Amino acid sequence: MFNNDDVRRQDRLLDKSGAIELLYTGEYGVLSMVEHIDKEIGGYGIPLNYVWDGNDSIYFHCAPEGYKLDCLKKNPNVSFSIIDHTKVISHKFTTAYESIVVRGNIVMNLPEEERRKALILVLDKYSPADKEMGLKYIEKSFHRTNIIRLDIIEVSGKTKRIKE
Repeated sequence: MFNNDDVRRQDRLLDKSGAIELLYTGEYGVLSMVEHIDKEIGGYGIPLNYVWDGNDSIYFHCAPEGYKLDCLKKNPNVSFSIIDHTKVISHKFTTAYESIVVRGNIVMNLPEEERRKALILVLDKYSPADKEMGLKYIEKSFHRTNIIRLDIIEVSGKTKRIKE
């Protein structure tokens, strides 16, 4: 799953433990997919909150329909980029950062039990202090909430640390 072989700047590799930490703690990432509009194909990227299951999958919650889902139905192969620990170093004309790129395939139409489990993971990550109320919210809004899963094929990471 973790593979930094194709990272051009081998001097800026983020090691496996750093990549795993970023998967757990990152607030959001950008899901990139192929866009299909009237036979023209381009790229489509959208920022999303996410939760990693600690194994081989990332979950996203979304509406039950929309353009993102239309694109994913036509081509489920995606990448997901997470960037964190950024700091612009103005006088050095650069930016410090950590980032990972996850490549994989989207799976839709998940069973109800898996969708509920994913929503609880989202709740644990983003609203741990409000879990009781969050569980009620899940039940109330479950019928209008979709969950999609990114099955991870490969993760690579880069970092740029700068001494000020």
